[in-house]
Amino acid sequence: MASPIILLTGFEPFGGESSNPSWEVASRFAEAKAGGADVRIVRLPVNCKRAASEIKAALTRVKPAAVIGLGQAGGRTALSIEKVAINLADERADRETGERAEGRAIVRGGPDAYFARLPIASIIDAITQRGIPAAMSLSAGAYVCNTVMYMTLHQVRRRPDVLAGFIHLPFDAAQATGHPSHPSMSLELMTAGVETALAEVAKRLKRPKKTSLSVQF
Repeated sequence: MASPIILLTGFEPFGGESSNPSWEVASRFAEAKAGGADVRIVRLPVNCKRAASEIKAALTRVKPAAVIGLGQAGGRTALSIEKVAINLADERADRETGERAEGRAIVRGGPDAYFARLPIASIIDAITQRGIPAAMSLSAGAYVCNTVMYMTLHQVRRRPDVLAGFIHLPFDAAQATGHPSHPSMSLELMTAGVETALAEVAKRLKRPKKTSLSVQF
């Protein structure tokens, strides 16, 4: 019997950076196992429209039992487990804070917001027990990370068994020289935190039943 699949996504570098901790961490889980689940990884572009299209395609192709998106949030001090995704996409990252965000709906006519389907409290408890800073966040912004989280939750809206959500990561230590006033975290710590989140999600997955019907997203 096939193992359930957890889809783990990260982003390409952006904003003049040579790396993105979300992909640096996600890439370490290529063909990995988390509990009894198989992990599959996908690298996404830092563009709202293209990322939305590519996450839709990945969901159809991979048919995961759970999805965890990873993204960079420079300035944060901990792994941020996102609770809410809003139906707003702004292609300019510098406008997504405060009251400056503009943009368009990610899904025209879609709900204003979706809540994450991850066991957030359990994930935070498990990560912090390993000595790694982690906290819940109520804002995934209005840029591409929020777009991917919202589109993922929208695509699985008729599949209540699919767990899905998003985790923001701080700058990694290698980026700290370019951002001396911002907090950072080592890739090793962030990887351990994400590994813990994957394990917590895997505990809650059921093995797929054999069926001749294709799964529709």
